[in-house]
Amino acid sequence: MPHGPAEVGVGPWEGPLPEGPQYDEQLLAEGDRRNVVDRYRYWTMAAIVADLDARRHSFHVAIENWQHDFNIGTIVRSANAFLAREVHIVGNRRWNRRGAMVTDRYQHVRHHPTVADLHAYLAEQADESGGPVPLLGIDNLPGSQHLETMEIPRQVCFLFGQEGPGLSDAARDVCDGTFSIAQFGSTRSINASAAAAIAMHAWIRTHADLSDESAWRG
Repeated sequence: MPHGPAEVGVGPWEGPLPEGPQYDEQLLAEGDRRNVVDRYRYWTMAAIVADLDARRHSFHVAIENWQHDFNIGTIVRSANAFLAREVHIVGNRRWNRRGAMVTDRYQHVRHHPTVADLHAYLAEQADESGGPVPLLGIDNLPGSQHLETMEIPRQVCFLFGQEGPGLSDAARDVCDGTFSIAQFGSTRSINASAAAAIAMHAWIRTHADLSDESAWRG
């Protein structure tokens, strides 16, 4: 852009004010510069979260947090884009939010001290068959099956380890299965946040309804 980037969002509302409890009076008066899709322009944060809650998908995402990994924020952002049921942070309660780009405000983020606690929580969340939500680790471990050829459950929790070491031994012990993403180049692994986005999109390709306006195109 020769004169700088285009201004984000929209300015103050022009014309007769819209009616409805979802609208924020301050945003209507001052403009809405948030990074939200057009459907949610001028809406309160509570109204946006309520609308998302009515449409959330049935997959969860979990991330181990032992090293304050900067990828966690990016994973949360992708979880918001693909409308995950919940995001689970395992380990340290404090996590690097920079990469989330404030999307954590619209996403339910739950903390678990250990992976055993996460596993116990998922055991209480009945899936469509009445059983526990399966916990599937995503890592290029010996014996891992291909994510590309697996039948992804409608209700599932994908678990990712830290950048570098991958899933901890404790995480591997409680996972109901481990799956890897097929690679063909020289690098041993791909970025953790990229792997998370691939896994979430694999669920979207299998189960999401793409027939209506719930799938944003801009």
